[in-house]
Amino acid sequence: MADSNAKVVVITGASSGFGYATAVRFAQAGWYVIALARRLERLQALQQLIGETCCEIHQFDVCQQENIDEFVSNLATRKIQVDLLVNNAGLALGLESADKALQQDWQVMVDTNIKGLIFMTRAMLPQMVAAAHGHIINIGSIAGSYAYPGGNTYGASKAFVAQFSLNLRADLAGTGIRVTNIEPGLAETEFSVVRFHGDKQKADKVYQDVQPLTAEDIAESIFWSASQPAHVNINRIELMPVCQAFSPLSISKTKS
Repeated sequence: MADSNAKVVVITGASSGFGYATAVRFAQAGWYVIALARRLERLQALQQLIGETCCEIHQFDVCQQENIDEFVSNLATRKIQVDLLVNNAGLALGLESADKALQQDWQVMVDTNIKGLIFMTRAMLPQMVAAAHGHIINIGSIAGSYAYPGGNTYGASKAFVAQFSLNLRADLAGTGIRVTNIEPGLAETEFSVVRFHGDKQKADKVYQDVQPLTAEDIAESIFWSASQPAHVNINRIELMPVCQAFSPLSISKTKS
């Protein structure tokens, strides 16, 4: 770290989308960014953009416990105190109904969106509790609150994130540690390309003729939450683009 007084943020899933934009936003504000993701080339591009003096990168998979253990051990050895963990790594796979969905897709979503997030949090919390200082920001989704066809396991995983965030707040009361859940609506990133297994044409149709949120919009909400005075905790932020609203409840009529 070039500036030993800089605040430190660890961001998972930092190679694209919300994570990438969040890394850029915090670096612009003078934070030291530790960016984690599976795609090394993307991380290297991020580091080149914001500078090696304020950004370090680690090829990292939140689904691998050994990655988490090794990373946290490395931080302890270097005596780096983390001010903020942004649990951004996550994905949606498929939009089929539950009876047609691929079980493997469900497994990957559970492993990444739930297990990766909670195990990363568990590994990082002890040093925060010991220092009586820190902030966990989880990236949830409106899908955790509002069901939609094909959302099945993805929506359930984000509902888990919402409840886990609330339970963290209950557990950590009196420690000085803050917990926030950011719940975006329709946002244009690689999200839909991943959901549709690389079918960009299909993904592009999701954002056709609408103005969705951007990765930078989400990054700004994350940064704002982290920038509040130490005694202020932002429990949750739910945000949607103006073009998106709540759907009417579905009613299936039987034939007489």
